[in-house]
Amino acid sequence: MRIIRNDFFGALFLLGYYLIICFLLPMLYKVLFGVKNELVRKTQHVAYSLSIFLLIKLFSSWYAAIFAASLLVAIGYPALLFLERSPRYKKFFVDRKKKGGELKLQLLLVNATFGLLIFIFWGLLDIKWLYIAPVAIMAWGFGDAAAAVIGKAFGRRKIKNRCVHGPKTYAGTIAMGVVAFLAAFLTLFFYAGKSLPASLITAMVVAPVCAVVELFSPKGSDTITVPLAAASVILPLMLLFQLWGW
Repeated sequence: MRIIRNDFFGALFLLGYYLIICFLLPMLYKVLFGVKNELVRKTQHVAYSLSIFLLIKLFSSWYAAIFAASLLVAIGYPALLFLERSPRYKKFFVDRKKKGGELKLQLLLVNATFGLLIFIFWGLLDIKWLYIAPVAIMAWGFGDAAAAVIGKAFGRRKIKNRCVHGPKTYAGTIAMGVVAFLAAFLTLFFYAGKSLPASLITAMVVAPVCAVVELFSPKGSDTITVPLAAASVILPLMLLFQLWGW
């Protein structure tokens, strides 16, 4: 009963986090302080990313964590569907689609990605590999936010390639790589407690992978492709370093 009660309060805390940190605060930034839409979007983006720590810390099992993420979608998706019908929706929320739908899609994709990573690195593999999920998410979350903000602010040279979706710039892609490196390294070294050489080398490999995958991912799909690509690189590297005693 105690475990069920803790999982229940964990789910309530997660719902409160999304409501306040991911939706209400960014909405206030936009309405009260006139923060630019792109900065509001990426604030939400980073807030989404950080919620991975709640999912892996608040719940007693991998299936409880996935259930909580699914419950969040089950509540948030229809709520956003209802709010999109209001003529004041665009005043309070940042949604680049003319008729709305971006926030719903991101809510679905983010939690699907979290659920998949938790299933793989907690459900299928031993829990000792669970740290890979937040490392991959931090590399994507902070890296992608930096790519958008830096790319729009300083990007002058656009990357011209028919396989690149959307207006990507060299400045944005470089920012993605640099920040993904920092995020992966810091999470591995300070959160996962990995050695300095293992953390540095892994981050150096993961960063360009994230930057390239983000560059060629169709619009919006980087929410899934980048974390999965990062995780697929981190696991074999950490297995190798474990054999070496790092």
